[in-house]
Amino acid sequence: MKKKIALIYGITGQDGAYLAKFLLKKNYIVHGVKRRSSSLNTSRIDDIYKDPHEIGNFFLHYGDLTDSLSILKNIQNIKPNEIYNLGAQSHVGVSFEVPEYTANVDAVGTLRILDSIKTLKLEKKIKFYQAGTSEMFGASKPPQNEKTPFYPRSPYAVAKVYAHWIAINYREAYGMFVCNGILFNHESPIRGETFVTKKIVSSLCKIKAKKNKKLFLGNLYAKRDWGHAKDYVVAMWKMLQQSKPKDYVIASGKQYTVKHFINLVAKKLEMQIKWKGSGIKEKGYWNNNVIVEIDKRYMRPTEVDSLKGDFRLAKRDLKWKPKYKITDLVNEMVEIELKNEKIK
Repeated sequence: MKKKIALIYGITGQDGAYLAKFLLKKNYIVHGVKRRSSSLNTSRIDDIYKDPHEIGNFFLHYGDLTDSLSILKNIQNIKPNEIYNLGAQSHVGVSFEVPEYTANVDAVGTLRILDSIKTLKLEKKIKFYQAGTSEMFGASKPPQNEKTPFYPRSPYAVAKVYAHWIAINYREAYGMFVCNGILFNHESPIRGETFVTKKIVSSLCKIKAKKNKKLFLGNLYAKRDWGHAKDYVVAMWKMLQQSKPKDYVIASGKQYTVKHFINLVAKKLEMQIKWKGSGIKEKGYWNNNVIVEIDKRYMRPTEVDSLKGDFRLAKRDLKWKPKYKITDLVNEMVEIELKNEKIK
């Protein structure tokens, strides 16, 4: 039986790394696209990347979602059965600083892939997965499902809404197999350092080891639906194995505040945090020292207060549900952080 070929944009990110490893176990040939930079930035996939002179099932290519020609050439040369677009400027806070770049990568980048498939007349041969986000729901009332209207509250979310609808447009206009996965927050030990969960875990581990003094955060009461990235990449794959393309919300169905996440991490580290004050003056104390403080610079111009996913459609159609609980996620993140930082 001929092996399936997958092409992943965003291969060096958290989701790209987990998806690549999952697909390799499924006996796929996996191709990943990475941007050219002076640093390699392949730490998440170093364990599966072999010397190009050796024969393997995993290959890396240079390319960029802002470069139509590289997209067209890679698709033409690789001839994948499945394309997963996980590439993005994915930091919500940063999108306020670089809105044009975010739109170019996250919105128009998706269009470039879709139109390359159409230009190469591969509409009936390639299945396409577009990585959506719960941030698209923004200010819409939870719980959010596939029928909940979008109300994006950041340039990142707005760009992703465009990507979502252009994917649907190409599906309906050209009969392409296109799925949008509307994924709620998903984390792991290989999450980027600037994302809030990783920042909390990393900072508290270092504070306990006396390597750091304080953790600065924005909105402690933002409510999020957190899952494990390992679970969520399985859902991506399952979407492309269906007989008909459809869009799905992928979530845990549970919701916690940022403050609750801090407390879970602290509990795992056997740190009893006491909270005092309110509003932007609220602070977290440990051993009579302030270790958590609010910094207004981390507040977004427009905030997303409450996200909670309703994944019943995915459960019914894809037979998917999360295996990891939030405590499993926190425990794994903390244990690996302590190991990586050589903290006992």
